[in-house]
Amino acid sequence: MLLSCKGVAAHFLSWKPMRYFIFLSYDGTAYHGWQIQPNAVSVQQRLNEALSTLLRSAVEVVGAGRTDTGVHARMLAAHFDTDLEIDTNRLADKLNRLLPPDISIGRVRPVRSDAHARFDALSRTYHYYVYTRKDPFRRHFATRLFFTPDYERMNRAARLLPETRDFTSFSKLHTDAKTNFCKVTQARWVRVDEDCWRFEITADRFLRNMVRAVVGTLLEVGRGRMDIEEFAAVIERRNRCAAGDSVPGNALSLVDIAYPEDLFLD
Repeated sequence: MLLSCKGVAAHFLSWKPMRYFIFLSYDGTAYHGWQIQPNAVSVQQRLNEALSTLLRSAVEVVGAGRTDTGVHARMLAAHFDTDLEIDTNRLADKLNRLLPPDISIGRVRPVRSDAHARFDALSRTYHYYVYTRKDPFRRHFATRLFFTPDYERMNRAARLLPETRDFTSFSKLHTDAKTNFCKVTQARWVRVDEDCWRFEITADRFLRNMVRAVVGTLLEVGRGRMDIEEFAAVIERRNRCAAGDSVPGNALSLVDIAYPEDLFLD
């Protein structure tokens, strides 16, 4: 039976588009980070273009965060809305066919209409890789050190990070962040093999450039240029100029984002 004019109006007023989370990974080498840039290619731009082509309407994804130029992601989440009913497996397959080889879609999942890829994230985990022996197969995804740091000493310093709330000393200057408070739950150096180590850090949120600045400052500790007490003093000063230099972005990867399971409808 056809709806009356009032019925049609009520139907459309109560109707809401469906929201979906996309879980993706990418090699960030060719991109100027996740977020759309006015004069450079970004991962978000490529995903918007692919989704808009497949869904035949303009689609803008909202990411869980923004990775900097050259930074990689083994798992990043983004959400988008659509008026269409979609087969999530089929959409993931078509996106993978359309997107360039350095961006891969892992899964598309329907979520609650109020779910938000950024604000609903419980935690994020980053890894940063370093190595010392020249290796052409590591150079795109790890930073070569020309010294061997004291990893145990760096781990002692890293234990101060979960006790820290204000990470101003490790934040890029002049950002739009409303607060520099973060809750770090894990920070440690882990040996990968004889010549490679990685720094693992998990927190509820991260500031711009935070992980790269933390790693750069810990390496100052590891090479004996800063002791544990001085590292603690850097934190207390809440001054980016007090910390070490930021390490290159190519060795950094976002590897996990945790969400409440009740966001998902499948």
